[in-house]
Amino acid sequence: MYEPIRTKSVHTMAGTPSADFPHRSREEELDIQLAGHLAALLAVTDEIRALAPSADLDAGAARLAEQVTRLRGGAPLRTQTAEAPDASRLATLHRRAHALAGRALVVAASRADTAAAILSAERMDAHASAAEPRELATR
Repeated sequence: MYEPIRTKSVHTMAGTPSADFPHRSREEELDIQLAGHLAALLAVTDEIRALAPSADLDAGAARLAEQVTRLRGGAPLRTQTAEAPDASRLATLHRRAHALAGRALVVAASRADTAAAILSAERMDAHASAAEPRELATR
């Protein structure tokens, strides 16, 4: 019914065998993706800690740093920002952190990384509850 393809794909580069560059496995790709999401969550958490310090955020940041170190094999970069607290900015940061934790949870679940999944879910809950009272107060 259909004629088989007899020529090379137009997307194949001429003279370049496909085995001359390294390929990563699915697990390696998921590790990279998860480490990126957790590092981004750590950066936002550090920013929130600078605006509104708390013991929960300190503990969460330490656990995030441990997971990023485990996945990347090295310590993550940490930034210290000192700005005046702004309620709208703080709520925005909590929403961003909640979204990043959700992305990390999805990748951790597909990777079957229980420790990262539990940490991501806990951070989602913490940022959801932190953003909730401010949202209700602004309505």
